[in-house]
Amino acid sequence: MGLNEKPLSTLHEKASYDLADFEVPTGREEAWRFTPLSRLKGLHNGKAQVSGQVITQAFTPAGVSAEWVGRDDARVGKAYVPADRISAQAYNGFEKALVVTVPKEAVPDGHIGIELRGGGTDGVTYGHIVINVEPMAEAVVVIEHQGSAVYADNVEFVVGDGATLKVVSLQEWDDDAVHVSHHHAQLGKDATFRSFVATLGGDLVRLSPSVSYTAPGGDADLAGVYFVDAGQHLEHRLLVDHSQPHCRSNVDYRGALQGQDAHAVWIGDVIIRVEAEGTDTYELNRNLILTDGARADSVPNLEILTGEVAGAGHASASGRLDDEHIFYLQARGIPFDEARRLVIRGFLGQLIERIEIEEIRERVLGAVEAELAR
Repeated sequence: MGLNEKPLSTLHEKASYDLADFEVPTGREEAWRFTPLSRLKGLHNGKAQVSGQVITQAFTPAGVSAEWVGRDDARVGKAYVPADRISAQAYNGFEKALVVTVPKEAVPDGHIGIELRGGGTDGVTYGHIVINVEPMAEAVVVIEHQGSAVYADNVEFVVGDGATLKVVSLQEWDDDAVHVSHHHAQLGKDATFRSFVATLGGDLVRLSPSVSYTAPGGDADLAGVYFVDAGQHLEHRLLVDHSQPHCRSNVDYRGALQGQDAHAVWIGDVIIRVEAEGTDTYELNRNLILTDGARADSVPNLEILTGEVAGAGHASASGRLDDEHIFYLQARGIPFDEARRLVIRGFLGQLIERIEIEEIRERVLGAVEAELAR
């Protein structure tokens, strides 16, 4: 059964809105063994003081609504039930949730922007966002995180029948920020979900994207890049739960690490349940370790409970720059430092090119260039 003592299908079945249903993590649990709990500043045990240090703003094109609602709103918590103590803490701790609705069959002229800016790390802050794309509608959402904060939140993406949602999530926090977040996409019949995550800042960032299907024909594509500097801990824990027949998922995350104690963690869990016949899924994680002292932990997990699948596989690789690639470029007169940058840029750029919004794509490429220039 590999690294897990229990099957994936049982490891991910616990879910509750009640904080009391989750024990305080100790670091010995499978879900927390890679996370340095001492650096969470109280997010995991509720001991830190709660203070409003994160300002959230929404910018919506014509025809798209954005409203702040209470926890009792029927749209909040409908798609995602907290799966660990921090997500439950965030669900019970936020004051108002942001609900963005794209009406049925609408195709907005422009993307939806959500900006979160932290104002300090003196206390913790909790948040909740719901993106509701109604049947046959299409939308692009960009979520940006900047500034300093100790922040935990849950983000729900509800993609209706035949709808398409594309999401770009940028983590460009300051060096002292701590962010723990769950992103959950619930896909209806023949719905399409495209997610791109770029994690480039923060002291400790732990993101948990997950996907579930409510009907056949759902199609999910999850991509991400991360660049880890000295002392940073950047962790991505993905779960794709195939519980409906004839659905698809593809996961591709890539990272680069440099500096002493730079630590990247990638966990990719895919479950194909008995009833999910005809599933087509693949997950991939690759890491470039650029200097001594950096560490990448990569654990792909695939549990198949039916013999009727269209395709299923996973792969993971972590290693140094390919000497042959560097030599090839140097043999054509390109200096070593420039050759190194070209190889890394190409490695991450293959995914970054998927960002359809030119401004955001150039911004991510620029951030990677800045990291390489350090």
